[in-house]
Amino acid sequence: MTDSLLSKRTHNVDQVFSLPSGAKVGLLGWIALKSRVGGLVFLRLRDGTGIIQVTARKNDVSENVWEELLNVKVESAVYVYGTVREDPRALGGKEVKLEQFSVIAPSEKWPITKSAVKSVSFLYDHRHLALRGPKTVAIMKIRSRFLKACFDFFFSKGYCFIQAPLIVQAACEGGATLFPIEYFGKEAYLSQSAQLYEEAAICAFEKVFIVQPAFRAEKSRTSRHLTEFWMVEAEAAFMELDDVMKLQEELLCYVVDHIARECRKELNVLGRKVKDLDPPFPKITYDEALQIAEKKGYPFKWGDDIPTEAERAISKEFDKPFFITKYPVTARSFYHMPDPKDPRKTLSADLMAPEGYGEIATGGQRIHDYDLLYKKIIEFGLNPESMKWYLELRKYGMPPHSGFGIGVERTLRWLLKLKHVRSTVLFPRTPSRVYP
Repeated sequence: MTDSLLSKRTHNVDQVFSLPSGAKVGLLGWIALKSRVGGLVFLRLRDGTGIIQVTARKNDVSENVWEELLNVKVESAVYVYGTVREDPRALGGKEVKLEQFSVIAPSEKWPITKSAVKSVSFLYDHRHLALRGPKTVAIMKIRSRFLKACFDFFFSKGYCFIQAPLIVQAACEGGATLFPIEYFGKEAYLSQSAQLYEEAAICAFEKVFIVQPAFRAEKSRTSRHLTEFWMVEAEAAFMELDDVMKLQEELLCYVVDHIARECRKELNVLGRKVKDLDPPFPKITYDEALQIAEKKGYPFKWGDDIPTEAERAISKEFDKPFFITKYPVTARSFYHMPDPKDPRKTLSADLMAPEGYGEIATGGQRIHDYDLLYKKIIEFGLNPESMKWYLELRKYGMPPHSGFGIGVERTLRWLLKLKHVRSTVLFPRTPSRVYP
């Protein structure tokens, strides 16, 4: 039996930097960059852990290896064997002096040139290739860590991870933004949120969370909208509005701290610094937010949801995340609990990112009374029959409960100071983009 390709690898790139000079290494990866200066060839070798410089001197390798080095193209998958040595000029202060080299999978001429990267449209048309770039790799690794931290947080709090259906019959957030699909002769929709199913689950598990995609057929072409995005949602029995805001504070502080500690290399690639957060977060009411927006020159009608421009202006007044509470009934979904002190308002809150980034999470207390929920379904023009199972939950021991959903992409956009949420997704979906 011949040796497998993986048996050739003795180390990952990241491990090389902790090895002493003179150590022998076998590496597998891709050529991220190639240059030649006379009888020297310089390669930047990339694998899933990092990038390292590889140098080859014509007089130190065989004629066949030299020819392969001269002809190999960027993004070819290769095997490198050589000796580790110190070089303060090299990336990370170390390099590999090449002794053996072979091409595993050749590449054609790489289409993403310096002039091409100036076109955002070109890069997203070629996202399947452009995602190999160091900044995209850094963002996606941070995203991975973000989700890991969310899982760690909720498991540490005793929450049960569940999965909800993505094909549904009933609207959760509103009919205008539903993606309809044909389902064996019936009309169904792609899910806007797992919330209704989480509410069913809390009577079995008490505390649940999900991590899954959501779909909104919004034609918004702003820097914070996608038609397919990922949500981290949580729902818990016996929880009220103040409790769920505290939970969001704890989650965001935990995640930010995790990324600051575990993603230093990736943050350096992006030129970003992430500071720890300290709770509690500031809280303002919807009425106070309206006053701030008016002073900033972005007035809106009481009872409307806060427009994007007004939200951005309000957000610029803060340097740390904050909550906007007590939204009007007319600006929230049907399931939000009315405020007992003022039935025109709801026991709801949006978690806002500062510095103009705006809303990253929405949450609040749900209606747990059957008659009140039925009344709200009628008022919102929904069909009680399609909500029959959701209503029925209120007949069988449904306690006061609350929950929230935080957008992965929006939170990362704020945390990493990115221009557009599409940068946080491997293959973003917008009203104008469904390829590749």
